Amino acid sequence: MAENQAQTQPQAPEIDYTLNNPDTLTKYKTAAQISQNVVQAVLGWCQEGSKIVEICQKGDKMLDEEIAKVYKGKKITKGIAHPTTVSPSSHVTPYTPLVSEKEEAETTLKAGEVVKVQLGAQIDGFGTIACDMVVVGAKDEVTGREADLIHATYYANELLLRLMVPPGLLAGGSEEEKKKAAAEKPPSQAHISNLVEKVAKAYDCTLVENTTSWQFERNEIEAEKKIILIPGSGVRGEGVPEVGEVWGVEMGLSLGSGKVKTLPLRPTLHRRTTTTYILKRPSSRQTLSEIVKKFGQFPFSLRQLDDEKAAKVGVVECVRGGVLRQYEPAGDSDNAPVSRLLTTIAITKNGITKLAGPAQPDLSKYKTDKKIEDEEILKILERPLARSTGSKDNKNKKKKAKKAAE
Repeated sequence: MAENQAQTQPQAPEIDYTLNNPDTLTKYKTAAQISQNVVQAVLGWCQEGSKIVEICQKGDKMLDEEIAKVYKGKKITKGIAHPTTVSPSSHVTPYTPLVSEKEEAETTLKAGEVVKVQLGAQIDGFGTIACDMVVVGAKDEVTGREADLIHATYYANELLLRLMVPPGLLAGGSEEEKKKAAAEKPPSQAHISNLVEKVAKAYDCTLVENTTSWQFERNEIEAEKKIILIPGSGVRGEGVPEVGEVWGVEMGLSLGSGKVKTLPLRPTLHRRTTTTYILKRPSSRQTLSEIVKKFGQFPFSLRQLDDEKAAKVGVVECVRGGVLRQYEPAGDSDNAPVSRLLTTIAITKNGITKLAGPAQPDLSKYKTDKKIEDEEILKILERPLARSTGSKDNKNKKKKAKKAAE
């Protein structure tokens, strides 16, 4: 009889973790608000003479404090989806030095540098990452090549976001016109690269090779689908964005060649992979155990582990065995200033929702005599990212636009 009871006992319903579940989008938005707020705070700390390692520590502390305020008492995992990284002008990849590396720990920000801040929060495995940038020491106005770079990166990013809207999603007109628009093929990655390059060239900038946008999933910021702009040999992106997906959209431009070189710095950013490997050293097992408990499969800095020096030793076997992925520090091959933006987006039936990402820059502060003249690109930039739903936000935007016009 007990056996029959066991057989008839109802199974717990499977949780829907897609965007079809409103709870999923709420968690993404909660994490995104934290990411957004902390990025803007950290950008404000990027002053001439400030130590990068201290800014990173302060950023992580603020992330932890803000994450602790939400979903209190709920049995869900939450934490940092990407540690605070502060990348100097010519750095292409996120940079987060260690306190124990004496020389690097003394690295300070210089006036005029284009500094990139990247970080993220996650709620229940739904990670949102944002990257924005600032010209250190800029007061009222930025001129010269840095101003060209800011303009180029903003428009290249806005173009890429619009090219990620599935064909026909926002089409108007008759049913026939809508069907025709939906039947269009999404742009190929080569075509996307070509269009973005045109924007970069309008401002005498270059697209950074292997600039990659990834599909995000629960507990995963590098899912199967990815878009790679200017891919290197043997590298290619696969898949097109679709409704119901969340993506981390990256844009990176250079005032140099856009070619990338590995920097002679210790890799400090790592991430757990799905590979299993029997670790031989007790120190390696202890380090991995702490990583799994604290970060799951999200990126982390060795700086965030309890004992930084022990972590430097403990990760060696983990990387060799493939259980950890090591992010190699990379910079522009010409040591030229590089920009980077990262926006976490959700693609819904109404278009693209920017969850977390760079703030809208005041382009009037960045003086350039260059502009985009390509008609195809200008037309794409005029497209909306989402259809108006008549929400309060949209009404406020219309009021502001009307006021500005007046």
